[in-house]
Amino acid sequence: MKELQSKLFIFCFLFLNLSLTNAQPGLRSNEIKKEWWHINKITPFIQQYPEIKKLSIIKVEGNSFIDDSGKVIVFKGLSISDPDKLVKDNQWDRKHFEVIKSWGANVIRIPVHPIAFHQRGVEEYIKLLDQAVRWCSELDIYVIIDWHAIGNLHMELLAHDMHNTTKRETFNFWRTISAHYKDVPTVAFYELFNEPTTYNGQYGTCSWDEWKALMEQLIDVVYSLNDKAIPLVAGFNWAYDLTPVRFKPIERPNVAYVTHPYPGKRKYPWTDEWEKDFGFVADNYPVFATEIGYMTDNDEDANLNDDGKYGPAIMNYFNKKGISWTVWIFDPVWVPQMIINWDYKPSQQGKFFRDVMQGKLKYKE
Repeated sequence: MKELQSKLFIFCFLFLNLSLTNAQPGLRSNEIKKEWWHINKITPFIQQYPEIKKLSIIKVEGNSFIDDSGKVIVFKGLSISDPDKLVKDNQWDRKHFEVIKSWGANVIRIPVHPIAFHQRGVEEYIKLLDQAVRWCSELDIYVIIDWHAIGNLHMELLAHDMHNTTKRETFNFWRTISAHYKDVPTVAFYELFNEPTTYNGQYGTCSWDEWKALMEQLIDVVYSLNDKAIPLVAGFNWAYDLTPVRFKPIERPNVAYVTHPYPGKRKYPWTDEWEKDFGFVADNYPVFATEIGYMTDNDEDANLNDDGKYGPAIMNYFNKKGISWTVWIFDPVWVPQMIINWDYKPSQQGKFFRDVMQGKLKYKE
């Protein structure tokens, strides 16, 4: 019996140790940490690349984003797939970003999935982000870094293994990013948590007061290291609903709000509901729709289905409200696709949003 108890104790110890190691990756693997008293540090980006082209610093003024000259900037761009996926697809190169520039984007959203961050490790993943930041700086494109988790961070109940993270890891991720990209205006936006949701209680509970407090704590950590960053804060219902902001906005400066208004969130003609759910926020604060998109024939997610009315409707609404946006997703596999192959042939939504970014859409007043 004692032998069995001993074996069970050893097994539990090893399991817990492995779980904690996987959940909280260090800069390097444990195999090369034998001399653990030597502290490894990631050299800040600006020290590695002091010659990098510096874009204008973006900041919040009222309900707008402005540059150094005070000019109001409305961001129009797209999300790429996770850099780790692009490496595995053999598509991680400057050409990928050059094509996006040719489509007319002035911002690129980079989704960092916790599972990819765990598997690749902090140092190696940051190297990928550094490459993206260098390419974007050279091409005059701003960057959103997005911690691409889905679920309830407050209770640490996440939607899928690929999104699994903890409060501790999330705070440490943003500590790393904030310190590393300080004084790098290209990385203008920090999307703190991709899609908060309790999924009708399946992911536990979280009130707006609790979410607000958690985000304000996280913003304080970011600002302690980089007070020029613009944190992007999402609402509930998979980052769609910003109604609590009417009475309880985030009490920190230089903040913008996120919404993901896919077509299935509300019924056509949408605009009255959009105004009630998130659009009113844009009257007082910047709003950034970091995910939009649609498909005409899709079995994976009915939330994305549309017959072609959504694109013009949401572009006209955003133009009226001054809302910035990035389309999901510049990938031929993830849905809704903007491209149908790695020759960059656009899908229906890809062609539509490319035309918008290139100034070919005539907005309705």
